[in-house]
Amino acid sequence: MKTEIEKGGEQMASNYIRFDWAMKRLLRNKANFAVLEGFLTTLLGESILIQKLLESESNQEDEYDKYNRVDLLAENSKGELILIEVQNNNEYAYFQRMLFGTSKLVTEYINRGEGYDKVRKVYSVNIVYFSLGSGKDVVYHGKTEFRGIHQGDVLELTPFQKQTFKVDTVSQLYPEYYILKVNDFNQVARSPLEEWIYYLNTGDIPDNATAPGLNEARQRLKLDRMTKEELNAYYRHLDNIVILRDNIFTERAEGRAEGRLEGRAEGERNKQIEIARNLKKAGVSIDVISQSSGLTVDEIEKL
Repeated sequence: MKTEIEKGGEQMASNYIRFDWAMKRLLRNKANFAVLEGFLTTLLGESILIQKLLESESNQEDEYDKYNRVDLLAENSKGELILIEVQNNNEYAYFQRMLFGTSKLVTEYINRGEGYDKVRKVYSVNIVYFSLGSGKDVVYHGKTEFRGIHQGDVLELTPFQKQTFKVDTVSQLYPEYYILKVNDFNQVARSPLEEWIYYLNTGDIPDNATAPGLNEARQRLKLDRMTKEELNAYYRHLDNIVILRDNIFTERAEGRAEGRLEGRAEGERNKQIEIARNLKKAGVSIDVISQSSGLTVDEIEKL
């Protein structure tokens, strides 16, 4: 299954706006919160109501980021923080980037002098359009647990802590991470979450999709709702993503080619060393071996 971008930079194959552009321009409007709420409700498995959007050092764009990534920071009705990030370009240290983003939010959203019981719960939702790590699934969930080294049991909260913090497990106090590797989804959507992943992958919303938020997306994320100027900006955004993807493909292709050349050169080198070693064992003079194998006299003497 290819997205409209992976089809060589052709214009939009669907009637709907890509999710990253919608996050940048449309979903920040309170009237469109229902789309985000539906997506988060589907992903997190609980009803999510967005109270407001926030700005943070962790989710500010720079000049490079405006095409490479887009993110959005929301606060839900329980005061929890949800950082949603769309990453278009390959980033080998992305796992550490996720950690940095949540750590910044934890420290930014507690006032000096407040007790640690005021630390906010943080969800980090990462929609990546590149191959991150090695795994067979398209959605991954990470959380923190403390497991006994000897007994293998999970450390639990006391009844008092459960009542005070209004959670059932220690992991609910810590940041949680979700990774959606949407480019790896290549099947028919059979669940609400897969319907969302299909949209994130293709930019299209099937007529029979019923996942929370997708009906609102159908109504509010249509291309024909955009002005001519907005469409031009949107297509420039798509073109820039195409360039990013082409650069990644070129770098990978060149890397593979260089790897093959290096492997071939290393094979030739090993062959020379083996020839020289055999000739040396046979008592052939070092000068003759050097001429036959291409190795220097010093290299042959060390064999």
